Amino acid sequence: MRLLYVVQRYGESIAGGAEQHCREFAERLVARGHQVEIATTCAESYVDWANVFDAGTTSVNGVTVHRFPVERTRDASFDAGTIALAHRTGPRSIDAQREWIAAQGPFAPQLIDFLRREHARFDCVIFFTYLYWPTWAGLRAIAGATPCVLHPTAHPEPVFSLAIYDEVLRLPDALAFSTREEVELVQTRCPGAAAGAVIGVGVNVEAGDPNAFRSKYPELGEHPYLLYVGRVDAGKGAAELFADFAAYADGVSKDVRLVLLGEPIVELPSRDDVLVTGFVDVKVRDAALAGALVLVQPSRFESFSMAVAEAFANSRPALVQRECAATRGHVERSGGGLVYDGAAEFADAVAALAEKPEWAAEMGARGRRYVEQELAWDVVLQRYEEFLAGVTTARS
Repeated sequence: MRLLYVVQRYGESIAGGAEQHCREFAERLVARGHQVEIATTCAESYVDWANVFDAGTTSVNGVTVHRFPVERTRDASFDAGTIALAHRTGPRSIDAQREWIAAQGPFAPQLIDFLRREHARFDCVIFFTYLYWPTWAGLRAIAGATPCVLHPTAHPEPVFSLAIYDEVLRLPDALAFSTREEVELVQTRCPGAAAGAVIGVGVNVEAGDPNAFRSKYPELGEHPYLLYVGRVDAGKGAAELFADFAAYADGVSKDVRLVLLGEPIVELPSRDDVLVTGFVDVKVRDAALAGALVLVQPSRFESFSMAVAEAFANSRPALVQRECAATRGHVERSGGGLVYDGAAEFADAVAALAEKPEWAAEMGARGRRYVEQELAWDVVLQRYEEFLAGVTTARS
């Protein structure tokens, strides 16, 4: 098949879950003989969408990538405007919502011009995430002319209720969901949404080397550590996790450490028992996962959570927020972890795992079986190819 992915950012240095998901699909489909191209922006950071990559066409690991400049950067005032719009009572005009989504960005009109010119070259155009301007503008430009698929990566954040997203969910020929919980969320939010299927997200089942991570960060010593993987961002729950851990370490046990593995977005106080690594490569990430006591996913707003699936692949359990349906679903279906809500339940769970490491190992083994059966790349890609073939055949 000839496939075009549309995604807000693209590259090996970009660690966002949706962007990583898109790149993994693209590279693996190329390896399976498909012709895959990417339409994206020159931005590297979602914080301001500043142009970092050169505009033009390049190749990244065998995938043709077309980059277009962002014409409107985002500043700190955007967050305040988002809160005001999402929580406003009464009507929210469509003009205000269109202005908001342009400010949300990344605003790259040349990318949409490219779609209008080139969409007929492809059997299917696939958009990643419902949230950003290229998806909204791109679907409006070509839906109905070429088969279109959307990976919504939806979760119950406040802006998901905005009426402007009704057309984003209705215009594609089909939706590719990450979890059963995402299906329920989208169908409840928008009964007229396009039909779809649960595809899942592929996971590499090769485990990392736990000793390699401790060798790289000798300050951990032999202490058991909790691991967070992802942007160190308040919106992802990282600040709340830091506070919960500090309360646990100061009041229950000083033996456990916390490792925050990812790009720091929010500044946290310095503590001797907290290690912030910054962005690391896949090999270091997998080594960290393999050696963790437990992977903690504090975010309430996840459509899948690669971190949880990768912890399971490394035979480690996950501790997830009860309020997040997607991550709670992984834990409940697999038996590979625990859920918590608040500092007291967090402390109880960590204390139990630290006291009984064999219990953590047992849960991790169950998580590993779940990944092998449901989320191994060969399983997911077979499911995905059949799904895409059905979408293109239905329009032929």
